[in-house]
Amino acid sequence: MTLRRRIVALVAAATCAAASAVGVLVHNASRDRELSQAREAARTTLDRAALAYTRTGAVQGTGAVLDAPGLPRGLRRLVRKGHQGTEFLSGTGGPAMWAARPAGDQILSVRIDMSTSMANISALDTNITLAGLVTTAVVLPLGMVTAERMSRRLRTAAATARRIAAGDLDARISAASRPHDEIDEISRAVDSMAAALQERLLREQRFTADVAHELRTPLMGLVTAAELLPPGEAAGYVLDRVRVLSTLVEDLLEISRLDAGAEQADLSPCPLGPVLEETIARTGLAVRLRTGGEEGAGDGEGPKVWTDPRRLERIVANLVVNGHRHGREPVEVTVAADGRTVTVRDHGPGYPDDLLDKGPQRFRTGVRERGRGHGLGLTIAVGQAQVIGATLEFGNAPGGGAVATVRLPKGPENGPIHN
Repeated sequence: MTLRRRIVALVAAATCAAASAVGVLVHNASRDRELSQAREAARTTLDRAALAYTRTGAVQGTGAVLDAPGLPRGLRRLVRKGHQGTEFLSGTGGPAMWAARPAGDQILSVRIDMSTSMANISALDTNITLAGLVTTAVVLPLGMVTAERMSRRLRTAAATARRIAAGDLDARISAASRPHDEIDEISRAVDSMAAALQERLLREQRFTADVAHELRTPLMGLVTAAELLPPGEAAGYVLDRVRVLSTLVEDLLEISRLDAGAEQADLSPCPLGPVLEETIARTGLAVRLRTGGEEGAGDGEGPKVWTDPRRLERIVANLVVNGHRHGREPVEVTVAADGRTVTVRDHGPGYPDDLLDKGPQRFRTGVRERGRGHGLGLTIAVGQAQVIGATLEFGNAPGGGAVATVRLPKGPENGPIHN
């Protein structure tokens, strides 16, 4: 049950309980008052009749009766024992208050008809019931409106929190949360947390970008100097390590630009097959390319997609390199029948569970047996996919191996562009 329904049910239950409690209290108080008044009237009439009977030996005109046939049995037994008393009886003759006392060998009794009083109490009960229903009908919609407003504010807060968790650190809740209550306190706390997190991430991004930028110039000089070393094993090793470090710096700069939102896609219709073929060729790695169910790029340019070819090359190249580095051959690149879905698969141990659950984490490469690296390749691939409006999903094939699926967006004509 949602919070809104719980509040509405609680309001309805509270209103009904309050109306019932008030109704019972008013009913009992009214009935007790009527019975008390009738009992007092019956006693007064009985005392006067007893006094007249003692003086004259007759009860005519006093309102009392000797040995009345309808006298309640309990009251009759009480009088036979020499006592006097009263009793309310609701029988076939209608509700009435009886009062009786001994009169020699007879019983002197008085009957006060209470039909009108009981009818008034019944009418009062009906009015109380109607008032309770009217009150419930008025209060319940107000409770529903209040519950809906609270539920809407909480849903807004939850949606904004999910946006913040997804990376939209500019999202805030307080703008949609005006009343100063507990929900507003939660909203302000989440906004404060998001602002602090945003500031911290911005500082880290600026630091990473500054460090990478400062390292770029001396690294270029270091690469040039390493290339001038006399040929040899040591020189080759130094040159290789310097190039790795240079690549790492370039990756950090690219991630910094992606984090800052500075990357803009240059979208245009381009043939998918040749782009993939050229990308694979640039990697210099052994890769099987299948388009349209056949190996190779196919005849001609084939279907076109609306994308940024440079960024698509970056995505596919990173996935291919990751497959060779952390998986096992053969590495396969497949274009689906829809012409805009590219799958990169290797036959290694597959992606670790942590990556499948949380996505790629920079400087984390998963389990040890997946090899070495900085964990930036997949992070860059995800960032570049977001820039071109594509989706990048990671999974493991049933027969083993990591599977990365790139779904390119539909073009301006709502589908792949064909020649």
